[in-house]
Amino acid sequence: MRKILEILENDARATPKQIATMTGMSVAEVNNIIKKAEKKRVIVKYKTMINWEKVGHDEKVWAMIEVKMQPQKDVGFDSVAERIYRFPQVRTLYLVSGAYDLAVFVVGKTMQEVASFVSQKLAPLDGVQGTVTHFLLKRYKEDGEILDAGGEDRRLPLTI
Repeated sequence: MRKILEILENDARATPKQIATMTGMSVAEVNNIIKKAEKKRVIVKYKTMINWEKVGHDEKVWAMIEVKMQPQKDVGFDSVAERIYRFPQVRTLYLVSGAYDLAVFVVGKTMQEVASFVSQKLAPLDGVQGTVTHFLLKRYKEDGEILDAGGEDRRLPLTI
């Protein structure tokens, strides 16, 4: 199963026939494993990554918000995290170590829309002690993919 998952994580468009060839399994076995993984939510979603800057699409404003929280008795951070991830503006949410407890990635149409979300919905939540918002200015690499490999490698060669 692990090999099939690794193949799909790297290329969600890989067909069961291609995966069968790569793994030495039958197409029926591959289909069965994929169906079970989808049912158990081991495979959560198939995703296409778009570099919208190349399409001239309406710009979206992305922000990473660090959230400092007071853990709640018996549930820790989970209860507040669940309330946060249910907001449609929240695209990704992580529990992190360090000075802050949560890293929240949100998207909006404008900086003001993101700021309003933070000030009106996120910051007032019970358990939230503070937030710091970082607006993302440019994406260079996402999910292991370089988005705009602007030509030749300009790093200096390593010399000994």
